[in-house]
Amino acid sequence: MKKKAAFVAQRSIITLAAGAALALALGGCVPLVVGGAAVGAGMVATDRRSSGAQLDDTNIEVRGAARIRDIANDNMNVTVISFNRQVLLTGTVASEADRRRAEEVVSQVDNVRKVYNEVVVGTGSSIMDRSNDTYITSKVKAQLVSQSDIFANNFKVVTERGVVYLMGIATRAETDRATEIARSVDGVQKVVRIVEIVSASELGTTTGGTGAAPAGSSSSSVPLPPMAPLPPAGTPAGGGATTSPVR
Repeated sequence: MKKKAAFVAQRSIITLAAGAALALALGGCVPLVVGGAAVGAGMVATDRRSSGAQLDDTNIEVRGAARIRDIANDNMNVTVISFNRQVLLTGTVASEADRRRAEEVVSQVDNVRKVYNEVVVGTGSSIMDRSNDTYITSKVKAQLVSQSDIFANNFKVVTERGVVYLMGIATRAETDRATEIARSVDGVQKVVRIVEIVSASELGTTTGGTGAAPAGSSSSSVPLPPMAPLPPAGTPAGGGATTSPVR
């Protein structure tokens, strides 16, 4: 028991350190409150989403969560994450009907383009699971920030039971690099990429090298190449995301 407590304490310290490193790497940004959430002004300025898409994402998450609460039961634990109006659902529910219902109500939120339903039918995550997911997310973010050949703000990182979801707008090379980095973090079971692919020329010629997404990127994307499917055991079909399992 003492060893387990020491491990949890050590993991918590590492998580806080990684978060601090991330904050320092992004330091100097005056916080901007958007939809109730504080966001660094520098991050907003370099985000490849349009300002309208960023605001929509905040509203989608708030309204989506409200709709989930309206239908929730004691065994429904669903998280709503939106990036460029594409929504990722993670968590657990008690039945396939609940899983479909969660997707249905969130898909009806204004401005939602597509829903990736990665909710699993089964028991909820334990406190240890959630702590480990927080640790993994902080480690992946810190690793992305520390790289000189990739811009961490291109990706949103979400972890659920060891599965890392990368959401963003990026080139194919950036996406592959981010996947490689995420896969190298201890505890990561696999990486699921929900990324809109844009070309380097689109980013350069349309934005003058600032890294913002081209104007039409919110309505079109180039799909990632097919990769290994989501594991069938305990995972309902039809999620739609492509995956990159850890070797």
